[in-house]
Amino acid sequence: MKIHRPGRPEDLPEAAVLWARWAALAAAAWNAEEEKERFRYGYWLGDGGCHLRYDDGACSRWVLSRVDGGRALLFGHDDSGRTGRHEPPVDLLAGAPGWVCHELRRGLPEPGRIECVYWFEDGSWHRAPYPDDLPDDGLDCGIGHLTTRDHAVDAMCALFEFDDDCEGAVEACEQFFEHVERGTVTEEVVRSFAGEVLRIQTEYELLWPEVPIARSETDLAAMAALVRAR
Repeated sequence: MKIHRPGRPEDLPEAAVLWARWAALAAAAWNAEEEKERFRYGYWLGDGGCHLRYDDGACSRWVLSRVDGGRALLFGHDDSGRTGRHEPPVDLLAGAPGWVCHELRRGLPEPGRIECVYWFEDGSWHRAPYPDDLPDDGLDCGIGHLTTRDHAVDAMCALFEFDDDCEGAVEACEQFFEHVERGTVTEEVVRSFAGEVLRIQTEYELLWPEVPIARSETDLAAMAALVRAR
């Protein structure tokens, strides 16, 4: 699936699917020490389980918020976007229902730069109208890796530095995403996934000179809780 530039609401999967893929990456990247940090990079679940966050540490920062009534809000920025530099200025909240402004204030990232806003309501995504000459809003570069299962698997493989030579890597990531999207994750599913990641890291010496370390039971429980928080 190709995302348009600028993005269109139909480019995004349903909010529950987007949340599941994002949460799967957050669980895979779980680090107990980083949970103590206020500012961090990567994928994580914050703010009492209401917001999933992504920060690539360079030019892309995004938030996905769950809202009562099956609604959701996606917002953030990527340096490829041009909404903040367009003349005349683009009103990103044109046509947005009142709850969108409220959720933006609750989930505003630090620093609070927003150049892309999509909201999910009544089973579909929406955004403000864009001028015809706007070349990009940043959705593709920022969130494109979560729009399909294949893209999400590629992102997870990249997270662990798995390449095409790592036997079983793609299959392990695909299975984990399938469980998360279907809502069938158990601690045993997480344990099996973490064990396969450890096997691949060890067999292909991906962390050397460091030695790969097995996940603790505390980590596994936290990872399972994260992906079940839907």
